[in-house]
Amino acid sequence: MKKDKLEAINAIALKRGFYMPSAEIYKGKSEASGLYAYGHLGKAIKLKFENLWRKFFLSLHDNFYEIEGTCILPKPVFKASGHLEHFNDPLVQCLKCGFRFRADHLLEDELGINAEALSLDEMAKLIKQHKLKCPKCKSEKLSDVAFFNMMFPIQLGALSKEVNAYLTPETAQQAYLAFKREFEALRRRLPLGLAVIGKVFRNEISPRQLFFRLREFTQAELQVFIAEEMLNADVLGIWQEIKDKQVIAKLIKDKEAKNYKLEELNKSGYPKLYLSFMYKIQEFYLEKLKLPKQKFRFRELSEEERAFYNRIHFDIEVFIESLGGFKEIAGLHYRGSHDLSSHEKHSKESMHVQWQNKKVLPHVIELSFGVDRNVFAFLDIFFKQEKERTLFSFPTSIAPIDIAIFPLVNKDGLPEKAREVYNLLKPYFTCFYDASDSIGRRYRRQDEIGTPYCITIDHQTLQDGTVTVRYRDSMQQERIAIDKLLDWFCKRFY
Repeated sequence: MKKDKLEAINAIALKRGFYMPSAEIYKGKSEASGLYAYGHLGKAIKLKFENLWRKFFLSLHDNFYEIEGTCILPKPVFKASGHLEHFNDPLVQCLKCGFRFRADHLLEDELGINAEALSLDEMAKLIKQHKLKCPKCKSEKLSDVAFFNMMFPIQLGALSKEVNAYLTPETAQQAYLAFKREFEALRRRLPLGLAVIGKVFRNEISPRQLFFRLREFTQAELQVFIAEEMLNADVLGIWQEIKDKQVIAKLIKDKEAKNYKLEELNKSGYPKLYLSFMYKIQEFYLEKLKLPKQKFRFRELSEEERAFYNRIHFDIEVFIESLGGFKEIAGLHYRGSHDLSSHEKHSKESMHVQWQNKKVLPHVIELSFGVDRNVFAFLDIFFKQEKERTLFSFPTSIAPIDIAIFPLVNKDGLPEKAREVYNLLKPYFTCFYDASDSIGRRYRRQDEIGTPYCITIDHQTLQDGTVTVRYRDSMQQERIAIDKLLDWFCKRFY
């Protein structure tokens, strides 16, 4: 089922315009692997997700704002951030065919284990012990496991002969570099949230799983700067309202995810502000994006798995059947004061600020989302194959087309009336007009791309001013007056 579903989704995505391999006409060239372009439908979902993310997370506090940084940053930034030393993946090379791949991925695929916490020696030992082979040519002649830095080096300036900058591998540094100026511009208030939605670049050793191992992708991140004493305070003003609510979490000690009350987790040592963000992230996915509860969880990372600077780290994972299980699509991290203190040390510029008559070095809580991973997760989770049709049952919040409008036939004034309805709704919704093929085929095409509603203009429309509205999920139909359509749809989309 896993392979069949992945192939089915990929076939529709390529056929209908969700995504496509970049430089596809040069297929087979390794330089183009791990690079994907969005078609018109995929771009529509991506934009809807980004706008929903903005509206939801930036509204959590009145001092959260979006900024935009640069995709190229000078080398000293990444020396301070630790990327030059620590941003590495475990590389193995086949000594027969020269193919390079990640050691942890090989162990995950062949042995079904999570190898993120293993050392290079432990990975090498397991590869040798189980006589694992090259994924490409099946040779057992493999190199030792070694680290490979994933950043793309840049030579800024026409006369430069040395690497002096890098394409940014995450958006977080843009917020840290902008912090002091934004703190002053926004009247010296904490908490201060700085969000960035932007492109990042990672030189993946072996890109795979479509949108899950890309060399160029989009992140949506919110860096929340706080005074340390805020960590266990009701900063968002919602704790009393949510403390008895539950989150679905798999703690380090757990074998399976469980429902935990927030107050119970707080008494166990998890701070109120961190838990408030956990609850809001869960609300975003389960209520705004309508993900099934059984396909969503937080997974806590152990000290060996998480980045050394993260004091608390939960991955947000969803079950993606076509990729074989729960996969990370976002993360929630308490980073302490590591980021600002590191930039202070390396730049020799103070990152301390005056807040409430005292000098503080803010701590950071980071909400980090992989936009492209989320888009692919939606394609998998909302994909359905029924006896008579294939469809995406997207919620209205992310469906690429809101409403499709059809004249029943291309005569008798029906196309003109259909255009009137199209022009009525288009200023408020993403609409699509289609007059080709039978009405049944048009319905199936819209089902296949996830359009929630279709409107058909028929001869009765000309008599009484009503149209047929068809529901994607149930395929039921309802007659609605044209002069009530706008209000009817507004209640379902807004």
